[in-house]
Amino acid sequence: MNKPSLPKGVRDFGQATMAKREFIFNTVKTVYKKFGFSPIETPSMENLSVLTGKYGDEGDQLIFKILNSGDYLSEVRAKNIHVLTEDTKKTLPLIAEKALRYDLTVPFARFVVMNRNEITFPFKRYQIQPVWRADRPQKGRYREFYQCDADVVGTDSLICEAEIVLMLQEVLTKLGINEFAIKINNRKILSGIAEVSGATGKEAEICVAIDKLDKIGEEGVVKELLEKDISKNVIEKILPIIKMEGANIDKLALLEKALDSSEIGKQGIAELKKVFEYVSAFGSEVAELQLDIALARGLSYYTGAIFEVKALGVQMGSICGGGRYDNLTGLFGLDGVSGVGISFGVDRIFDVMTELNLFSEQTETSVKVMITNFDEASEIVSLRILAMLRNEGIASEIYPKSDKLKKQFAYADSKKIPFVLITGEEEIKTGEFALKNMQSGEQKKLNLQQLIHVLHEA
Repeated sequence: MNKPSLPKGVRDFGQATMAKREFIFNTVKTVYKKFGFSPIETPSMENLSVLTGKYGDEGDQLIFKILNSGDYLSEVRAKNIHVLTEDTKKTLPLIAEKALRYDLTVPFARFVVMNRNEITFPFKRYQIQPVWRADRPQKGRYREFYQCDADVVGTDSLICEAEIVLMLQEVLTKLGINEFAIKINNRKILSGIAEVSGATGKEAEICVAIDKLDKIGEEGVVKELLEKDISKNVIEKILPIIKMEGANIDKLALLEKALDSSEIGKQGIAELKKVFEYVSAFGSEVAELQLDIALARGLSYYTGAIFEVKALGVQMGSICGGGRYDNLTGLFGLDGVSGVGISFGVDRIFDVMTELNLFSEQTETSVKVMITNFDEASEIVSLRILAMLRNEGIASEIYPKSDKLKKQFAYADSKKIPFVLITGEEEIKTGEFALKNMQSGEQKKLNLQQLIHVLHEA
């Protein structure tokens, strides 16, 4: 018999872990709803043609392809397998027409196009579902993971960008992650940098390379740019700009001088200034909002503002990212629909919160009170009390069979149930039941009305 195992990069989640994950999901969902976003879902698989070409060359290689059903090699054999297998790009469409979704944004764009007659624009949606990437598993990087997306499409108003900043701040604060950096940039600024450096048309290559500055350092970025046929002279012009330091206002002033000859660059600067202005207009102080000129976001569909969030004090990559895209629905035949959105990486947030010890014991608790089970006579009374507590909206359960009280307490303790209600013969006679606080060990005698009040307040 084979020993059961899991593929690398995927995981099972037990009860305690799921309770913590649900806390993250619910926190994010609550903030999204507060800002006017409504939920949708899309299928786990998409047609490969929907996904290909939307994430850049590196992203396309990480898409999990699904082999065609039945004899998936029949088309290849019919078209000369020896020739085709030498060119995987020609072979792939013949053996795999579908793929697991790489992110939630491209499927969302496809959804918008297919449902445009039923949608009221601007359309604000959130989506919490798993995605898959054929990546090399490592800390904070998995092959199957959840994203929590919020996007608004059908408007180019920069109020949306400002609201995204406020959502980011509120979600992280509610999760207890108080030390973080919200980084912002604009792809138009990066296009302007390419233009004034003499590398017009090479924006994609430059963005992919400088987006790795934190990971591979300046030397690694230079090496990658040279490999992409970006000249040394151009690189020497790019580096001083992306390495500009100072407060946001200082960086904007320096960029205005550096990009004075680039219209698209100046447009990006103006958009960023407007976002900062709107954030201030909300009356919000976002000290964590930082202009990062080296922030590029490798995905090729971004056209305006781009965001990235990092938790401080932990060794972890970004826990949230996003940006504005003007042409994504145009790839599916619907032009002129601009959108902007963000995506929280639940798995990375979970790892950060675990490392910082931010989960409380209450997070792991789903049941508030367990009722003991002594014998058949008390069992009937206990079931009636159980029904009453549930009708009051109090999460509760009964120990399934009569057993030693010590064993029942151990069960409640192992599940981190905070209270145990003792329903013995004496308690049933008097109508007052002993409620034990499992953390303090304190016991109180309460009638049913008092019991309900105490549990609601706890």
